[in-house]
Amino acid sequence: MIIAAVGLERERRIIDGPGVEAIAGGGDRRRLEALLNERAAQAHGIISIGIAGGLAPGLRPGDWVLADSVDGTPTDAAWTNRLAARLPEATRGLLIGVDAVVASSTDKAELHRATGALAVDMESHLAMCVAQRHRLPFAAARVVCDPAHRTLPPAARVAMNPDGRVDFLAVMRSLLAHPAQLPALVQTGRDATQAFGSLLRGQRRLGAGLCGPDLGQLAVDMT
Repeated sequence: MIIAAVGLERERRIIDGPGVEAIAGGGDRRRLEALLNERAAQAHGIISIGIAGGLAPGLRPGDWVLADSVDGTPTDAAWTNRLAARLPEATRGLLIGVDAVVASSTDKAELHRATGALAVDMESHLAMCVAQRHRLPFAAARVVCDPAHRTLPPAARVAMNPDGRVDFLAVMRSLLAHPAQLPALVQTGRDATQAFGSLLRGQRRLGAGLCGPDLGQLAVDMT
């Protein structure tokens, strides 16, 4: 079984399937890490997969990013190459993980300048650490949702419950307090529609197990 770390419940429903147990972090670092640690004993690989914020100029909503490294730590090369064979249009490079949403275009630009990362998310660094702790192969594949030039409106920043579900009440409260953000929120929704559509199509192309390591490779990695 492959463990897949995702952020939102909507991502979890797309990714969970034959050979894959998807766990939604909901932006809660401690909760996600605890759940991944709990399930790692039954896994033979961990992947971080789902949507991400774009950092590199030119990446558009729906574009795939494959991580050759996360926070400078290499991912499993064989697994990443298998992912790339199924997603040949994906851009490969550095992915970075953070504990809070990088919302503004200014902050995204600064993070890209400082790290050279292609995209950012809130799960990959935690999943990588758990994989290292349990000596499991690790890969990361993400779909750009909000591109580098886009600043997320306030309602989008408060939209996630700890279980990964959308907090519609928080979104409505934010809209009532700042109604001028509505056009930006609509654009965010359009970007998300493109990203989730790409994630679903990619999941179907990757197939059962998300191209993860077989037991033979795992035995070699554990020696």
